[in-house]
Amino acid sequence: MSVISYPDLTSRPHSLSVERVMETPLNVLYEAWTEKFGDWFAAPGSVIMKAEVNSVFFFETHFEDKRHPHYGRFLKLEQNQLVEISWFTAGTKAETVVTVEFETNESGAAVIKLTHAGFPDELSRDQHKEAWPFVLDQLDNRMKELVKG
Repeated sequence: MSVISYPDLTSRPHSLSVERVMETPLNVLYEAWTEKFGDWFAAPGSVIMKAEVNSVFFFETHFEDKRHPHYGRFLKLEQNQLVEISWFTAGTKAETVVTVEFETNESGAAVIKLTHAGFPDELSRDQHKEAWPFVLDQLDNRMKELVKG
């Protein structure tokens, strides 16, 4: 068994949390975070990802005609319940940790609780706090389309 090296976030105390009720089933959302990043988040053809703990990944996004590389590692995986990854981009300014929890609410709808921790400053945290709700909206919309086929 390999040793998982977690990022040391002690000197980077800024974090955020967002939560969203989704229309897409939990198993599809989990798969989106572990196997189908190119279907909803990453630029097509840019994803290098194998959903295994301690496995590294790379992908890029394109926004306003600029390329935005993203790097990280899978830290924890619990089928249809949890994905925890390290996350590094120019916008995070350091290796951060994204934790995505998948739950079902009392009415049976899927709920994503996303925590992004380890920002070195409030500005980078706040930029991501603005972006994550849009990202989760895009995730739900794109995955609903794929499920409907």
